[in-house]
Amino acid sequence: MPGDWKRLVLAGAAAIAAGLAAACGGGGNETAGGPGGSMILATTTSTQDSGLLDVLVPLFRERTGVEVKVIAVGTGAALEMARKGDADAVLVHAPSAEQRLVESGDLVEGALVMHNDFVVVGPPGDPAGVRGAESAAEAMRRIAAYGRFVSRGDNSGTHQQELALWQAAGVDPAQVAKRVETGQGMGATLNVADQLGSYTLTDRGTYLALRKNLQLVVVFEGARELLNIYHVYVVNPERHPRVKADQARAWAAFLVSKEAQEVIRTFGVEQYGEPLFAPDAGKTVDDLGK
Repeated sequence: MPGDWKRLVLAGAAAIAAGLAAACGGGGNETAGGPGGSMILATTTSTQDSGLLDVLVPLFRERTGVEVKVIAVGTGAALEMARKGDADAVLVHAPSAEQRLVESGDLVEGALVMHNDFVVVGPPGDPAGVRGAESAAEAMRRIAAYGRFVSRGDNSGTHQQELALWQAAGVDPAQVAKRVETGQGMGATLNVADQLGSYTLTDRGTYLALRKNLQLVVVFEGARELLNIYHVYVVNPERHPRVKADQARAWAAFLVSKEAQEVIRTFGVEQYGEPLFAPDAGKTVDDLGK
């Protein structure tokens, strides 16, 4: 993370923390009231497909009285909504793309919320031999040689991560013989890859949430470059006057509150045997993966 962006995000996290008592109660746990009204949250499909927002959004409404309209699209589309002022807050996972909107002034008061990781999944027999790869770059080269890969192709955070992995591997994805772009979200892309017996890149949370309906298995995981990092931002009300700043700030404050972070810490354990995300409020990106 470049230094200027890091300072802006840390400053945003400090601003959110300073306003936490007002937005979500003095201890960061519960509040008897809030701004009320409504807001639009633009976010990645993984937060929706995993089921996490089905828990967090009603809890936020209970604590603050704010109704949240969730628009779950690829991170690229979510950030485009922010650039146009068509959302009040974003919860996204494409740091380099986020940085551009922070620097342009469209996003403010950013804070690190959580992370999980990306994993490469493929057919149980692993015909490309990806399990034996010693690095993510080698894994992608083996898939390229095999020729079957399903991409979201939607400028989402996952798609951007996939392209970065191809680049690191020295592979032109256009030359992968049977690479298919779905133009759809993570859940739909996993289903297509499953039907075609192909490999794909997915966030772990969505994969675990849908695993019972898939034949695909994890064939590569654990590399630091597969970290999947989520930030929340307020769309800048000074640049976009229609933004419902009070509601957006309350949402950002809620996500880094003790209560929401505990929800994130335990989400998925009972159903899947492991958490789908790791809470990161108060941390920096440099703290992750250690």
